Amino acid sequence: MAINNPYQSYQQNSVNTASPGELTLMLYNGCLKFIMLGRKAIEAGNIEAKNTNIIKAQNIIHELMVTLNMDVEVSKEMMSLYDFMNRRLIEANMKNDVAALDEVEVLVSDFRDTWKEVIQINRKKQFSQSGQV
Repeated sequence: MAINNPYQSYQQNSVNTASPGELTLMLYNGCLKFIMLGRKAIEAGNIEAKNTNIIKAQNIIHELMVTLNMDVEVSKEMMSLYDFMNRRLIEANMKNDVAALDEVEVLVSDFRDTWKEVIQINRKKQFSQSGQV
């Protein structure tokens, strides 16, 4: 009989109960985590870990790309930025380019911070509309 890891159960429940906005925020945070791990692996000369983590960051960027609603004008601009980030991640992986990782990290951080602010504003609106201020 396997014993459940409480942290793993908590993580699974967090994903299962998150709103779409919170899931997007988790994706941004995950991407930043894998960029950081990729950078550390480059600095340590660990090619396998570098490749694994940068590919995980790329997979998150791909997921963000496929979830865009292309009927909305801003999505077209975001698609261009996501494509740029993906190309820079490929370059970082091929050339061990920490500067490329830094560039993507700044963009992802900006998206994450903006997204976090949007979630907070929406929560305030929800609470004020339901009279729970």
